[in-house]
Amino acid sequence: MWKEKLGNYLIDVSKYVLTGIVIASLFKDLGDSKMLIYCLGLLVALSTLLSGLILTNKKKEEK
Repeated sequence: MWKEKLGNYLIDVSKYVLTGIVIASLFKDLGDSKMLIYCLGLLVALSTLLSGLILTNKKKEEK
């Protein structure tokens, strides 16, 4: 049960990181480091999303 809760949490974190990157780029001029911030943000968002999906994956046990 805790794996499913942690997985849901990681999926939410992924959404917040991705949203934070988009919102920050709209309101602030990031200058030359714009691509670095986008790449790192997308990497963090994808890794937390994949971790969350792996943890929430329920496989049916065969009897």
